[in-house]
Amino acid sequence: MTATLPLLDFTDLPRFDAVTPDQVEGAVGELLQRAEQALETVTAPEFPADWARMASVLDVATEQLGRAWGVISHLNAVADTPELRAAYNQALPRITDFWTRLGADERLFAKYRAMDSHQLDAAQQQALKNALRNFVLSGAELVGDAKTRFAQIQERQAELGQKFSENVLDATDGWTYLAQEDELSGVPADVKEAARLAAERAGLQGYQLNLKMPCYLPVMQFADNAALRQTLYRAYVTRASDQADEATLKFDNSALIRELLALRQEEARLLGYANFAEVSLAPKMASSPAEVIRFLRDLAQRARPYAEKDLQDLRVFARESLQLNDPQPWDWPYIGEKLKEARYAFSEQEVKQYFTAPKVLDGLFKIIEPLFEVAIRRDQAPVWHPSVSFYRIERQGQLVGQFYLDPSARSGKRGGAWMDDVRARWLRPDTGQLQTPIAHLVCNFADGVGDQPPLLTHDDVTTLFHEFGHGLHHMLTQVNERDVSGISGVEWDAVELPSQFMENFCWEWSVLRHMTAHVETGEPLPRALFDKMVAARNYQSGLQTLRQIEFSLFDMLLHTDHNPAEDFMPLLQQVRSEVAVMLPPAWNRMAHSFSHIFAGGYAAGYYSYKWAEVLSADAYAAFEETALPDGSPNPETGRRYREAILEAGGSRPAMASFKAFRGREPTLDALLRHQGMSPAEVS
Repeated sequence: MTATLPLLDFTDLPRFDAVTPDQVEGAVGELLQRAEQALETVTAPEFPADWARMASVLDVATEQLGRAWGVISHLNAVADTPELRAAYNQALPRITDFWTRLGADERLFAKYRAMDSHQLDAAQQQALKNALRNFVLSGAELVGDAKTRFAQIQERQAELGQKFSENVLDATDGWTYLAQEDELSGVPADVKEAARLAAERAGLQGYQLNLKMPCYLPVMQFADNAALRQTLYRAYVTRASDQADEATLKFDNSALIRELLALRQEEARLLGYANFAEVSLAPKMASSPAEVIRFLRDLAQRARPYAEKDLQDLRVFARESLQLNDPQPWDWPYIGEKLKEARYAFSEQEVKQYFTAPKVLDGLFKIIEPLFEVAIRRDQAPVWHPSVSFYRIERQGQLVGQFYLDPSARSGKRGGAWMDDVRARWLRPDTGQLQTPIAHLVCNFADGVGDQPPLLTHDDVTTLFHEFGHGLHHMLTQVNERDVSGISGVEWDAVELPSQFMENFCWEWSVLRHMTAHVETGEPLPRALFDKMVAARNYQSGLQTLRQIEFSLFDMLLHTDHNPAEDFMPLLQQVRSEVAVMLPPAWNRMAHSFSHIFAGGYAAGYYSYKWAEVLSADAYAAFEETALPDGSPNPETGRRYREAILEAGGSRPAMASFKAFRGREPTLDALLRHQGMSPAEVS
């Protein structure tokens, strides 16, 4: 059976090109049966409470189940079809039920508690500590009706999270607008051409616009037609909500959000916590919701004067240069881009011509290879789409890890960008062989138009570096214990450190000069244009900081004081009144497409981006302090960072890894300096 069913073949790389929806039920059933048998075997009274013995039976079975389900979940996210979605949703309750029962199995909990941690190495001790904590958070100490109800809650939350994600995808894919030539003044030529081709494929005359980022954002930034911007803005901010247009109203997430919040609160009470935020923070660096809320409000207070100045500058420019006396929400991106062009004498479109995707990728590898003492090469693997490529990372001729790169936006692919693991580094207890890690790196960039390669904005470049940082964390680990190797076991509010750290290189001339070539002339990015980009780096950083704090504070308050039976929109308005200086219209429904917290694992955890930014800025400051005379990063600092942060993975607390690298705890200073908001710069 293994030879014929790709999802049951673990001998090599996943056979993405051979997986079909009709295989899902049989493969999931087979793997669940194996995992159930393994659970019964290790929980039998006569089976020893021995880490290695249990891993060779239970972990082998559950790892295979996780890998196969990972393939199915990944395809569901990047190659969604009605048939695959149906197969995924049919299997999801069974998968959720198994993991819920496994995490709450009191027999298994007892085995782990009976282990002698002194017989384990440091990584295994950390994994055991995490496992015992996770058993408690998974309801292992609950009994009777409470335990049954806890399992029901987990299954229902999984269903709701999946439906939320589907609604956002379908609402985004389901909206288009057919524009005519006279509406598109100012819209970049490559965006127009992509829209013309989309209309042509649909058998229409004109330009078919959509709500995916490669189309939506440049229209909002560059279209001179305010009515067109208003049309797209309204559609985008009301996606999957009660304010959407009639065609996509069926994807309203309102009821799902209310039910999810109620279930999370009920879960918290069952576990003995006051609210879901306390549950969420139990395995994180932050000690309490109150600490997070203080952190966010402190940062908001520091950023507010800069945000107010940003807004005042925009208002003055809109009035004096654009004759806009009363700017509306759909005008701000346009005003912002025009002001940036006027102030710094360049535009995002001008910069974009130098960032061809192949050259950017080559430049990314050129910084990674010497800094972390690796070589990156093209490799071969079955893929799910022709635009996907596969690579291997080696050190001294030895395979370290591999990764898939899926860069392009397309229908049936979830929006945003993310890194996910295919498999983890693991000294396998069943074979004694070292399993090397594999990652997915997924983005949503615009395709090339005609014969041209894809062009990336500088933000796209930063996104690519960000996701690659996650990938390096997963792939460069030297930990052999699966549960704490790479990103596994890393506190959620520290997991963004390596990703945000990598973003800093996108602002270094010594890096960028190797990754640019004008799409038509082949000329590298001029130093004068780079200097303008650097001058504009902190443009609107005050507004951007407050926007992230708005999302983070809403998320945290939603999972602490909010009554799920009540409408959550007043809370969002309250947070905006407290934090924001640029208020959106009352019909803005940002929460309804806030997939991070309702479908992506960031519930009461969205603050992690800002929290980890403090860590990453401080870590990068070490590279600034030790830079070589030409400005390039010092390989010795790269080695120390790799060994202390990347290679250690989750084998010790994140703070211990940070202190091993920096020699002290992190401070806010570097973040405020990087964003032009250090106390010395207050005007």
